[in-house]
Amino acid sequence: MEKHNSPPSARLPWTWFGAAAAGGVPLGLLWWLLAPGGLNLITRNPALGNGTNPEVWLPRDLTLAGLLVFGGCLMAVFLTEKRGGAERQAFLLSLAGGLLGAVIAWQTGVLAGRVWGAPVDAAINASVAFSLRSLSVLLLWPAATAVSVFALNLLNLLRKGPDTGMHQ
Repeated sequence: MEKHNSPPSARLPWTWFGAAAAGGVPLGLLWWLLAPGGLNLITRNPALGNGTNPEVWLPRDLTLAGLLVFGGCLMAVFLTEKRGGAERQAFLLSLAGGLLGAVIAWQTGVLAGRVWGAPVDAAINASVAFSLRSLSVLLLWPAATAVSVFALNLLNLLRKGPDTGMHQ
């Protein structure tokens, strides 16, 4: 039986997709730990510890938004350090993985709320349970990655100076 070894460059871009998607699990757990309505480790305010308080809903969404922006910026730092022939594929796959990672973070946080959170009656409003009200927040990870890669590459270009392309 012949063992098929693909070259590392063929596997590399898919690792960016997998790494971004897998990053959603710790971000989702952090979301539940930090956000109001979850374990509420940021404020520790008992009034914000319960999802029945409507003042919890926006900070809960913003906590996930901040974590997703952080994940996107971190991904961009690793992408700008990448050199080789598969840069474009790695970038595109990291964007797709970031979107999947954001969905995984959302669902991980919701699952953590169901498993470890206090039982809630969401009959009044679905947002009483640990949830995400604004699904557009999920676009922040790939958006932060794209903007950060652009900014970092622009800064690197400005630091190095223009390449005239004329070799003698």
